[in-house]
Amino acid sequence: MKKILLTLAITIAFGAICSGNPVEKRYSLYGVAFYNLENLFDTLHDAGKNDYEFLPNGKNHWGTMKYRAKQKNMARVLSQLCTDKLKNGPAVIGVSEVENRRVLDDLVKEPALAERGYQVVHVDGPDRRGVDCAFLYNPKYFKKESHMLVPFYYLDEKQPDVDLGFYVDENKKVIPYQELRGDTAYITRGFLVMSGTMAGERMHFIVVHWPSRAAGSFARERAGYQVYHLKEALLQQDPGCKVIIMGDMNDDPKDKSMANELKCTHKVEKTGPTDLYNPWWNTLYKTGQGSLLYDGKWNLFDQIVFTGNLLGDDRSTLKFWRNEVFVRDFLFQQSGKNRGEPHRTHASGVWLNGYSDHLPTIIYLVKEIQ
Repeated sequence: MKKILLTLAITIAFGAICSGNPVEKRYSLYGVAFYNLENLFDTLHDAGKNDYEFLPNGKNHWGTMKYRAKQKNMARVLSQLCTDKLKNGPAVIGVSEVENRRVLDDLVKEPALAERGYQVVHVDGPDRRGVDCAFLYNPKYFKKESHMLVPFYYLDEKQPDVDLGFYVDENKKVIPYQELRGDTAYITRGFLVMSGTMAGERMHFIVVHWPSRAAGSFARERAGYQVYHLKEALLQQDPGCKVIIMGDMNDDPKDKSMANELKCTHKVEKTGPTDLYNPWWNTLYKTGQGSLLYDGKWNLFDQIVFTGNLLGDDRSTLKFWRNEVFVRDFLFQQSGKNRGEPHRTHASGVWLNGYSDHLPTIIYLVKEIQ
């Protein structure tokens, strides 16, 4: 096979043929990751955005030195994702809490990441603070074709046609609304879709950062409802495609937004090809591993879920292999009253020169090399 792949070649000898020699199967492995970068702001004011705390004269005294330290720290984490199994890291990384395209361009130029050749997908969104979601992808392993930002909308009985944030045209193509409509008093981050191919297969990635816990469950339930219907529309537009949804859900796997509105299952045998499967249920509720710590309790808000056609043993097509929370000692406070908590950038107004209040999450996909 002449393709250049971001893979781990897994070789399995099985059975025996008439000659008595083992038959070898080889597999390609692909990493997909998500990381909440916790306020990756630059030092400049973006017009119309409430970014004042991340300016040199703001409460965080966010100057060049702190910005460069933050970029270096973020690159350190991203550069290590998946590398215990894949030399060149993930094929696709979804990120949240980034201010603009400029901070992402600076990020992929950091020495720890520069040789990977990551490309950036970002659309300026309407969030009041100015934080967005984005993708980094390696063009050697994911072939991007298009992207779009579907806006988040609260329920508006006067304009129910825009509640989903998109419409489907006569060719079944998903078209996002370009202008904000309905109730925009608490408008927040939308849903960024990136479409293309991986391992020769049609893929749609959606990265999200749902409304905060302060907004109430109904706001996140609305997000789950919208993204469920977005997934359905993509499947109708592109039959047989595979959909991966990742992000900071601000909810755990069994909360209403995930279990009821996004309709994620957590049992393989009950997951149909177009249903969404959530592999993080057991991670949190059986092993107790989460992605952020609040008031001494682990939550797992940072989830990656996917359509059931990525499940199964037939690895002639891409299939889910395993999932994990990325855990390294340097990502945790090693001393003091916050010992054992994720080592974040600021705490109680003090700059800690840390990483994020969230841990990254990863899934691996595998496909047999023909």
